[in-house]
Amino acid sequence: MRTKSLKERFYHAAGFEVLAILLVSPLAAWIMEKPLFQMGALAIMLSTVAMGWNIVYNAMFDRIVPPAVKRGLKLRILHALGFEGGFIGIGLPIAAWMLGITLWQAFLLEISFFLFFLPYTVAYNWLYDMLRTKLMQRRQCRI
Repeated sequence: MRTKSLKERFYHAAGFEVLAILLVSPLAAWIMEKPLFQMGALAIMLSTVAMGWNIVYNAMFDRIVPPAVKRGLKLRILHALGFEGGFIGIGLPIAAWMLGITLWQAFLLEISFFLFFLPYTVAYNWLYDMLRTKLMQRRQCRI
């Protein structure tokens, strides 16, 4: 299986983030009793930063574990833990600043996001890889 191009990595990351914004913003606004606009702005900011992190992290991960290696549930969970754990450190000061909350409150918010995004990350990447494999197989059959 060929490695992913930068263009494909961008589409992978963009799809991940757009779906995440649509799912998380209304829920977080309701739970935190913050305006949807404010939570949406935070989601877009974190999403933009996460897209860059996603591209870098997944490129590093693919060098360590090439795409040809079977990626079972344990490896996918480790992948998601690494991504989300790294992103907590990146998102913490952004969330505190944009919402005007303490670092502790931002940490609790980030942990909440982590609890959502860990299974979301596993599921999204698993589905993406399955669809990508099927698409690549179809393209091979046409050649």
